[in-house]
Amino acid sequence: MFATPLGDRATLEPLEPWQADEFLAHIDRGRDFIGQHVGLPDLVTDLASARTWLQSYADKAAADTGRLYGIRLDGLLVGGVLFRVFDAATGTCEAGCWLEPAAVGRGLVTRAVRLLIDWAVDQREMHRVEWHVSAVNTPSVKVAQRLGMTRDGVLRQDFPYRGVRQDTEIWSVLAPEWRAARER
Repeated sequence: MFATPLGDRATLEPLEPWQADEFLAHIDRGRDFIGQHVGLPDLVTDLASARTWLQSYADKAAADTGRLYGIRLDGLLVGGVLFRVFDAATGTCEAGCWLEPAAVGRGLVTRAVRLLIDWAVDQREMHRVEWHVSAVNTPSVKVAQRLGMTRDGVLRQDFPYRGVRQDTEIWSVLAPEWRAARER
């Protein structure tokens, strides 16, 4: 297995079905915090559902339609980043993230997503990387801003999350913009 250093004793590593026990423990530690804006804790409630969710991303990776990576701090799984959608034919993908409270405020998501975008643009020749975020999820909006993404617009009340319709902001960066920003 590979691990890519993120700095500050953190690494980015593949997250796979055989790690379901550890993944469930991580979700349990951050369940309330993660669940404020992300539905993952509602989907991963026991070992079987943890394994199923991880397997869904293993299947996406095999089909080249998604990817999943864990963020580790001092070896402990504390969050993750993913390509929720990866459409090589159209050159468009959607990145996302989550963290448990112990990992917040360290810049780990920004650094991890930067690696994902580099790979998508440079290795897979993706043209557009999107970031979909609840308009009230300020930390995630700030990640999009730090990554140099442009706010394309808002889908008003498009997503019912836990009984409340939420606005979703769509942010994106295009390959030429990403490359130009790296050169600066």
